[in-house]
Amino acid sequence: MKRLTLLCLQVLVAVGLIAIWHFGATVKIPAGWMSAKAFYPLDPFFFSTPFAVFERTWRDFATGVIWYHLGITLLETVLAFVIGAVGGVLVGFWFARQHLVAAVFDPYVKMANALPRVVLAPIFALWLGLGIWSKVALGVTLVFFIVFFNVYQGVKEVSPTVLNNARMLGMSERQLLRHVYWPSALSWMFSSLHTAVGFALVGAVVGEYLGSAAGLGYRIHQAEGVFDVTGVFSGMLVLAIFVIIIDTVVTVIENRLMVWRPTASAHQR
Repeated sequence: MKRLTLLCLQVLVAVGLIAIWHFGATVKIPAGWMSAKAFYPLDPFFFSTPFAVFERTWRDFATGVIWYHLGITLLETVLAFVIGAVGGVLVGFWFARQHLVAAVFDPYVKMANALPRVVLAPIFALWLGLGIWSKVALGVTLVFFIVFFNVYQGVKEVSPTVLNNARMLGMSERQLLRHVYWPSALSWMFSSLHTAVGFALVGAVVGEYLGSAAGLGYRIHQAEGVFDVTGVFSGMLVLAIFVIIIDTVVTVIENRLMVWRPTASAHQR
């Protein structure tokens, strides 16, 4: 499928959903059909309207109100993403190459991954304060395990036949790491990074929501406290837009680093 066609279909889906939202929040169902009085299928008090959300978002950017809060959230997201991803890659490689270490720490890794992050948020706030680092720590706990498990599995998936052939050709362990293990783990790693981007932002926003004086999560929490549904949806819209932007950057880097990987069109020929 051509990229332009795919983009048109994606835009069409978005337009359709916005149209349903708009008509559901602005067109009343007449009385006597489903209710004794006329009503909105999507009550604007609970759902706002698309144009109100877009207008609020535009106004926040035009007046500059949102830039400071957006900068705080993006800083927390990027730090959590980078620290968690680098840590996940390093520990994933280490565990995959050191079988004894993996066997010893396996139950503890699973226990740590099972901890509910919402419970960890107030603990990080107690340890690190209400600044950015408690939100970064929460985001790291989300990103780390996603990347770790994928890298670990990617290294473990290397074919023993390929390893034996490489050793027969005289490759050292460093060369194996660079030319065999790393390419195998790379596709797994980038698959996890697309998911990790969203979770890094989730960690930052949840941390801000539970305790902060700045950030998009803080703004959403403030809007929710005064039943400002338009403000809540506006904050969610901004978050969604910037997740797409960050994910696009990850995709560009992935395509640059993995030029050897066959494209979807090549598979279809």
